[in-house]
Amino acid sequence: MKYTEIKAMSDADLAKKLEEGRAELFNLRFQMATSQLDNTARVKAVKRDIARVQTEMRTRQIAAESAAEQN
Repeated sequence: MKYTEIKAMSDADLAKKLEEGRAELFNLRFQMATSQLDNTARVKAVKRDIARVQTEMRTRQIAAESAAEQN
């Protein structure tokens, strides 16, 4: 997922995407531990997607806090 796609999402969609990413990462780690995972690169991709979502959520939080301080 690209950052531009994440930036266009609503706050609720971001929270849902973060939850889905964490669940997928858990499942991938479980598959890797049991030697059932074929594509190990997917773990890295999911971690990056989670980080992108968290970055956007934090950016929005900082922007909201600074807007509240100015008012």
